[in-house]
Amino acid sequence: MTKQLTITDAIYALGVDGGWKIKEGKIAKWYSDQPQPSDAAINSKLAELQAEYDAQEYARKREAEYPTIQELVVALYDTDDKSAIEAKRTAIKAKYPKG
Repeated sequence: MTKQLTITDAIYALGVDGGWKIKEGKIAKWYSDQPQPSDAAINSKLAELQAEYDAQEYARKREAEYPTIQELVVALYDTDDKSAIEAKRTAIKAKYPKG
């Protein structure tokens, strides 16, 4: 599932504090004492953030299928469980390889 990042995400990532109002996908009101970033700077940062998010899709999918903390704790004391968990993690990594 792709997450749609927002202008607000980009503005925060540019290091701007303060406030602003977004209306219809545009900055409608600027309240911050810091200078308002240009549309080009915002769009560039937004594209960068989206690319970073998309590149981590494999990690999010892996995390959803990895063994739970409880399963890992049990595996610390049981050799068979540990082998099963290692096999499961290996299979998940093969299913969702890094970019």
